Amino acid sequence: MEHAADPSPAFRHVSAWVFDLDNTLYDPAIRLFDQIEGRMEDFVMRTLKVERDTAHRLRREFWATYGTTLAGLMEKHGIEADPFLEEVHDIDFSALKPDPLLSARIAALPGRRIVYTNATVPYARAVLEARGMTPLFDAVYGVQEADYHPKPRREAFERIFSLDALATRQAAMFEDDPRNLAVPHEMGMKTVLVGPEAVTAPHIHHHTTDLSSFLGRLTGL
Repeated sequence: MEHAADPSPAFRHVSAWVFDLDNTLYDPAIRLFDQIEGRMEDFVMRTLKVERDTAHRLRREFWATYGTTLAGLMEKHGIEADPFLEEVHDIDFSALKPDPLLSARIAALPGRRIVYTNATVPYARAVLEARGMTPLFDAVYGVQEADYHPKPRREAFERIFSLDALATRQAAMFEDDPRNLAVPHEMGMKTVLVGPEAVTAPHIHHHTTDLSSFLGRLTGL
C-alpha cells in the first residue's frame, strides 16, 4: 500500500500502462467532475421529468448498480447514448492546469501508455490537453469504443484490450474506483488504486494518495 517498500520490483515486467482519466490524472480536489454530475442531473430531470432531488438519487443509484449513470439510463429507460454523452461532457476545463512533474514521470514509464475512461475520447483529449499530457499517451479509449459497456463490466475491458492488442499480464492499471480494478486483476494486470482512501481487497495490489509520487518511486524521477 501507500507506505510499503519500494514498489518498482513488482512492475519490472510491465510494458503497458493503463490510466483512468477523471480523478486519476488530475487531483479530485479540483472537482471537475462536479460539473458533469450537475449536467447529468439536468439531463435526467428534463428527460424523465423529475425534480432535482430525484435526479440526484437516480444518478447515484444508476452509478452504483450499473457502473455509470448512462448505463442505468440505457438499461431502464432506453436512453440514446450519444446525445447524453455530448451534453454532459460539454464543460469548462479551465480549472485544469499542466503538471510538468507528473507528465515527466508518465513519460518515463517504459512501454506503451494508454488512457481508458468511461467518458468519451473527445472529452478525454480535452482533459489531456488542459493538463499538457496529450503527447504522453499512445492511445485513448472511451465508452463508445467499448460498445457502450462501462467499466467495471468485463465485456468493456475485453473490448478495449482486444482493440489495443494489450498483453494484460504485462500491464498495469491505475484507477480511482476500486470496482474498476477487479476485472484487470482477474486478467493478470497489476492494479493501483489512486485516491484518498485505501481499500483492502485481493484485486487491489497497491494504493496511493498521490499518483505523481507513486510514479516517481517507479521511475526514479
